[in-house]
Amino acid sequence: MNSLKNPLKTFFELPIYVEIGLRYVRAKKKSVGDKKDGFLSFIATLSMVGIALGVAALIVVLSVMNGFQKEVRDKMLSVLSHIEIRSQDGIDDVAAFTQIIRQNPHVKGVAPLLQTQGLLIHAGVMRGVELRGIDPRAESNVSDLPTQFSNGRIQDLRPGEFGIALGSQLALNLGVQMGDKVSVMVPDGDITPAGVMPRQRVCQVVGIIDSGHYEYDNSLVLMHWRDAGAMIRSSKPTGLRVRLDDMNIAPLVSYEINRRLPRNFFASDWSQQNRNWFAAVQTEKRMMFIILALIIGVAAFNLVSTLVMTVTNKQADIAILRTMGASSQMIQKIFFIQGLAIGFLGSIFGVLFGLLIAANIDVIVPAIESIFRVQFLPKDIYFISELPSDIHTEDVLKVSLMAFLLSLLATLYPSWRAAKINPAEALRYE
Repeated sequence: MNSLKNPLKTFFELPIYVEIGLRYVRAKKKSVGDKKDGFLSFIATLSMVGIALGVAALIVVLSVMNGFQKEVRDKMLSVLSHIEIRSQDGIDDVAAFTQIIRQNPHVKGVAPLLQTQGLLIHAGVMRGVELRGIDPRAESNVSDLPTQFSNGRIQDLRPGEFGIALGSQLALNLGVQMGDKVSVMVPDGDITPAGVMPRQRVCQVVGIIDSGHYEYDNSLVLMHWRDAGAMIRSSKPTGLRVRLDDMNIAPLVSYEINRRLPRNFFASDWSQQNRNWFAAVQTEKRMMFIILALIIGVAAFNLVSTLVMTVTNKQADIAILRTMGASSQMIQKIFFIQGLAIGFLGSIFGVLFGLLIAANIDVIVPAIESIFRVQFLPKDIYFISELPSDIHTEDVLKVSLMAFLLSLLATLYPSWRAAKINPAEALRYE
């Protein structure tokens, strides 16, 4: 009993229940007849490995999903601007509105925009397109489109020449090459004796755009905004495109700009324009988190069975400790420490293993593809041909904390059961 309550214990020594609990974690077979300790140690190791694998799998999957979201978002924003300001009546004084917008310190560039829907016709093939009128000289201030021309240059979109640039997939579907003539039809019509006829213009292809985003490469048509205005009978742009120094503050800047603009103007940021896509990605990420968290849940249940087996096997030890004066709370703490140690070590190893895989996913996946001669993301199907990874600290903390808490919950019943063991009953058959 003196060993249990030693007043001379130095500050660097662990409490007796911590020492016993940690000893049960690393218990090994010490003799031929002592096989149960080795088996319990093996089961405890499996519980620890199960928690580690669950944590690692969840970290890797969340990192890959974050990487996909970041890649798609970056490709999307290489074509789109961070903020778009529109007016149904058009903008009379572009310079004055540009000056108002540039008063915000986060604004890096502003460019005019005239956007409408259209129909592209070539060799009997028709495609609905998004006709975007831009200023080639200012476009580099708000997007990466000038650097995405696989053929031609954005400077070839000169006013009055009605030259157009097509997305690469759109050009492929229409069978169009550089220098070909295509018909561009807009919904605005002219009144003729035969009725309202849509406006149509023959334009020459002077550029091919490859943004890496299928949706835009399959529907985007660029031309000078003055030529687009001539087709819809408008002499002024219908909006402005704005780029910021930090895309994450676009909703806040958009709100501030809206407060300064007249009522017939409206500013929307990139997250509003693609709200459905981002909402779908977040929903998918939450569901994957819940599904993969079940792996950690299974490991936690395995930890419960491990501790229950340990309590059953250590009934004699518990009875001896109780007869020496150990309280039921101390017995409860012993098995609580054992489960706590298993959960903590499993979470730590899982985080380290998960971070190692997530940080080297760009090396591991190509190696697996090379060994088994498979391709997980074919280039002709997906516009992202490599598995991206983007590790978020909050995801790692969330996963590790959840695993640790589940481990703590798993220790409650076994430790309570150990504290309720009757010493006399436990020693009867020993």
